Amino acid sequence: MRHYPAPWSTSLIAVSSLATLLCLGSAGAIAWQGRGLPSWVGLLPLAIIAGGALFTIRGYTVAADVILVHRLCWATRLPLAGLESARFEPDAMRRSIRTFGNGGLFSFAGYFRNKPLGAYRALVTDPHQTVVLRYAGRTVVISPSAPEEFVRSLLLATSAPRGN
Repeated sequence: MRHYPAPWSTSLIAVSSLATLLCLGSAGAIAWQGRGLPSWVGLLPLAIIAGGALFTIRGYTVAADVILVHRLCWATRLPLAGLESARFEPDAMRRSIRTFGNGGLFSFAGYFRNKPLGAYRALVTDPHQTVVLRYAGRTVVISPSAPEEFVRSLLLATSAPRGN
């Protein structure tokens, strides 16, 4: 097993910081002068921060039969079975449209589309250092540190004989 951290890009740091400050400011303003608003409304901006934080991507691990995408409280599993290719493709997310998901609050995660990749799932913290995983019928984009080394590690894991 080999673990790779998930480095944050400058854009992710900026968007996450600004969105967090905006949500905290909104919650404070509502608490301070929430004239006529129900008290629970002030909790909504805090819930946005908490929800985004839960889906933070902390790193990636290549194991014998799976890639683990480590979140704050759980790991998303990407099986190695059926993986057709893995390539380091810098800026693979360029000119993407988000179809469903998070566009920068602690991660870029969800479903996106662009011309070169078509529809794909992103589990990314640095859209400039991306690895494209192609399966039959789906594409996943991730952003481990040392992406070229990650791909080599992944290719070794997929070519290793598996015992029963």
